Amino acid sequence: MREYRVGIIGAGGIAAKLHLPEMQTVDAAAVTLIAGRRTSRLKTLSRKFDIPHWTQDYDAVISDDTLDAVIVALPHPLHVHWGLKALAAGKHVLMQKPLSTSLDEADQFVRASASGDRCVLALPYVARPSVLAARAAVQRGDLGRISALHARHSHGGPEVYYAGIQQILEEAPDDDLWFFDADQADVGALFDMGVYSVATLVTIGGSVTRVTARCATVDKPTRLEDTAIVILEFANGALGTAETGWCDAARTSRFSVHGTQGKLTSPGHDCELTLFRPSSQTDEDAPALENPVSLDGYPQRNAHQHWVDCIRSGTQPPLSNASTARHITEILLAALDSSRQNVTVDVQSRLENTTT
Repeated sequence: MREYRVGIIGAGGIAAKLHLPEMQTVDAAAVTLIAGRRTSRLKTLSRKFDIPHWTQDYDAVISDDTLDAVIVALPHPLHVHWGLKALAAGKHVLMQKPLSTSLDEADQFVRASASGDRCVLALPYVARPSVLAARAAVQRGDLGRISALHARHSHGGPEVYYAGIQQILEEAPDDDLWFFDADQADVGALFDMGVYSVATLVTIGGSVTRVTARCATVDKPTRLEDTAIVILEFANGALGTAETGWCDAARTSRFSVHGTQGKLTSPGHDCELTLFRPSSQTDEDAPALENPVSLDGYPQRNAHQHWVDCIRSGTQPPLSNASTARHITEILLAALDSSRQNVTVDVQSRLENTTT
């Protein structure tokens, strides 16, 4: 079996915590080059994850003819710039979430992805067992007509996240976090964490047509939002709520789907999925019938293995692709506009395929 050679652009927290550990579990692929700004981080990550080469020149990754694929693991506003360069160089691309903070850039990336044959996986990765099982149940009609969906994905903030990162990078504590710098990050918790909530709901419920949102800065040292709630109007008539934030010390990652014949709930990433049905159509106090949903038909795969499998098969990821990421980007930007202007904002794009 051929081994694909992968380069990473960005030697910060997400590379240390997510991309490099997961890539070590992937069959038929290996990281052979990493690029970053800080020599100390490059040396530490190369030693810990057995990477043979490192560089401070991002373009060296793009121009390296030995590489088959590139992971873009940079701050949000830099994603598309380097993703476009990688595609132009003939590399397969895995894009760290969110795709972009600009709709024009997202459109450029979708066009570039569609014009070539390179495999592009745009995080967030949504092909998790509980989400796929819920999606399948909705498409089979198990819940009747869907009326509402809810998802929340939140944690205690970038400073909590980076405390663990600094241990991996063997660095002293540092309060200078780019997440809080509006000039570097461009967007706050809505794009950083809310992208997971919105992506989960879009995967299950399909295209979104209108958005109403409220964003707030509750606790963090930034002028960016650290808390957000978004109301989504779906093309199928259902309503959804996506919650997120950096002010949830106990962490939350859950979703639920409600229909005319039952509901599905999941308390976490892949803990479980439970189907509830009414035991009576005439007694509203009758206890609901509760049944766990088997996830056996949906094997757990990480995003990187899924990406490499798609590269090998010559296909695009059916759910975490560039077009879907662009739709989610438009939703998030619409949410920011809605909160700032106190209006409901239309979403113009639609998902081309909501059945696979």
